[in-house]
Amino acid sequence: MSLTVSTAGSLHVVARRLGITATPSQSLRSAAFVPSFLGRRFFAFPSQFASQGGSCTIVVSASSSERNERDSVSTSATAKMGQTKCETPYGAWKSPLTAEFVSGSSKRLGGAAVDSDGRLVWLEGRPSEAGRGVLMWEGAQSGSFPEEITPPGFNVRTLVHEYGGGAFAVKRDNVVFSNYADQRLYKQSIRGDRTPLPLTPAYENKAVRYADGIFDGRFNRLIVVREDYRQEGVEPVNDIAAVSLNGEANLEPVSLVKGKDFYMFPRLSPDGQMLAWMEWSHPNMPWDRTSIWVGKVSDDGSITNPVCVAGGDEGVVESASEPQWSPKGDLIFVSDRGNGFWNLYSWSVGGKVQSLCPMEAEFTRPAWIFGISSFGFFGDSGDQIVCAYRQRGVSHLATFDLSSGSLSPVKTRFTDIYNLFVHGNEVYFSAGSSTDTLSIVKVCLAEGKAGAGEDTVLWSSLGIDLEPYKPYFSTPRVVEFATKVEGETAFANFYPPANGYFVAPSRERPPLLVRSHGGPTLEASTTLDPAIQYWTSRGWAFADVNYGGSTGYGRAYRERLNGQWGIVDVNDCCSCAEHLAKIGEVDPKRLCIDGRSAGGYTTMATLVFKDTFSAGASLYGVSDLKCLISDTHKFESRYLDNLLGPEDVLEKNTYDRSPIHFLEKLSCPMILFQGLEDKIVPPNQARMIYEAARMKGVPIALVEYEGEQHGFRKAENIRHSLEQEMTFFARVIGGFEVADDIVPIKIDNFDD
Repeated sequence: MSLTVSTAGSLHVVARRLGITATPSQSLRSAAFVPSFLGRRFFAFPSQFASQGGSCTIVVSASSSERNERDSVSTSATAKMGQTKCETPYGAWKSPLTAEFVSGSSKRLGGAAVDSDGRLVWLEGRPSEAGRGVLMWEGAQSGSFPEEITPPGFNVRTLVHEYGGGAFAVKRDNVVFSNYADQRLYKQSIRGDRTPLPLTPAYENKAVRYADGIFDGRFNRLIVVREDYRQEGVEPVNDIAAVSLNGEANLEPVSLVKGKDFYMFPRLSPDGQMLAWMEWSHPNMPWDRTSIWVGKVSDDGSITNPVCVAGGDEGVVESASEPQWSPKGDLIFVSDRGNGFWNLYSWSVGGKVQSLCPMEAEFTRPAWIFGISSFGFFGDSGDQIVCAYRQRGVSHLATFDLSSGSLSPVKTRFTDIYNLFVHGNEVYFSAGSSTDTLSIVKVCLAEGKAGAGEDTVLWSSLGIDLEPYKPYFSTPRVVEFATKVEGETAFANFYPPANGYFVAPSRERPPLLVRSHGGPTLEASTTLDPAIQYWTSRGWAFADVNYGGSTGYGRAYRERLNGQWGIVDVNDCCSCAEHLAKIGEVDPKRLCIDGRSAGGYTTMATLVFKDTFSAGASLYGVSDLKCLISDTHKFESRYLDNLLGPEDVLEKNTYDRSPIHFLEKLSCPMILFQGLEDKIVPPNQARMIYEAARMKGVPIALVEYEGEQHGFRKAENIRHSLEQEMTFFARVIGGFEVADDIVPIKIDNFDD
């Protein structure tokens, strides 16, 4: 509902005419207006823009069950008062999508499974509880509230590879999970007494960690990936190990597979006789070169007679991933051999690898975390696969018939689909779209039939009706633009400013925020992100760039960044901003850039080596690549070997592309945000560039957060960093004042 009133009037007068209860002091000159009207909540905008004349709008938020009544009131009010928008500069628009709203909507999803009754169990990360991970259990009846399984004092999260994932496993009525505080594995009943019982020994400093567990009923054990830090002065040791479930607590797990630097995806065949897994070693990352192996599970539980299924040919550059056993005992996996895209392949014991569905599409994602899953099996025949794949940044759901080789689309509104698993004829997956925040979705499939039944959203990171907020949502469109390399193009998800209650002065163009995603081997998502809408609903344009090196476009696109990190990503971000300015979408004098982690590095490199942008923000980004090499964790310790070039040029490129060494070229303002417990990008990275810029006289600000690691998990820090970044940009690029009431932090060399 929207009510439009003159900026010269008082809200209590308008409210009284419509039967709304309000106090006399509640007017357009109030900072907020929250009257009671049929039990609903109102958002109103201050009249700080009244001097511009025109009208302001009151936005009414109502639940879906109240929409008919709301629409009736809205129609009446609109007929009486008209629909004039406030004419207000871009960037100064008021929005109910506050930083507090964003931080409250930032619940993380750490995986999902089903119990013996088919009830969903999922891992929910809560910013309101300092990022604590809690296992939730679907309500017994349709529409009933879910239950919290994890007792107080426990936090479900693993630190294997630091990024974690695969922190719990469910079988029938039991769950085994990793506890963040000590990294031990605990067994817990879903029903009845939920007291967690430790399974693994306790070690100081979280020295032994576990992830990606699967149950082995034949030996009553959990097969896991283990990361062992007990040997001081050397890299941690990774292996595949077995944890006993026989009730004897604190037994040392038994090593099953070892000798390589990294392992993922231990997966048992349906009869428990074979174990498949993925492995790789330095200097590769899991999207560079990996191999899939299969070993026999002997009578004593050990793994014997290992056979390399994929990735063993030195003449074939291949990243093989996600091994899964079909109900018939064939191994299905994903590989980018051949056409350079992650496609589906099969292998039978004693047979050869066969391509199942060759196409220019990605059937998996880079294995940054454990527990990813892009396909599963359904139906009784064992010949049906349901899968998710991506083409040009958009996900698709489909079924694949192993006997006929046919791929059939499954209709769904979601454009971002991953972490898929199957229970019977029901497929569950994590999903989002331009109108859906991160969700868990269930779709019922009929064996052998294309299409799908109705989808059901079982969980949402926001958990509220989004209908009242739709006037503030910007719908992205894919922008393809020319890069600095002749004949090549790159992509971005472009979000124009959107707010149903404000309009900018004619001929004004909005400021632009370009985002450089992390990884750098990741990609920009199309899932509705309240943090992006926070910017666009206030009158900013936003470009989420899939620069060369991003996934989702095949190996050739991914490898554009090999040897070129700090060049291709930087150039593509600049090209995107310049393209949008050239076609009149944004103000060329108010271009800003930000990024997290590797995106923070790209941000700093762009500000130092280019002059496209007017200001930037780095969140836990890298300033000195040499320090990153020496200080970072095992998983990424050789990542730069590919990103910066071969050994003969590695040292030179490491120096030449580190922003910290060339701050004499930095002339525009920058703000830095850093967690003080970050093990991936240590805090000294931010401090070094802050001190150097401060001494040089460049406007600079540094915000450090106690208790935060790589990626902010606490609601108060998510809120604070978002508000301060926007306020920082507003102050240093000019042209508007932020409508929100935010106390800005000090900017060195600007506020002095």
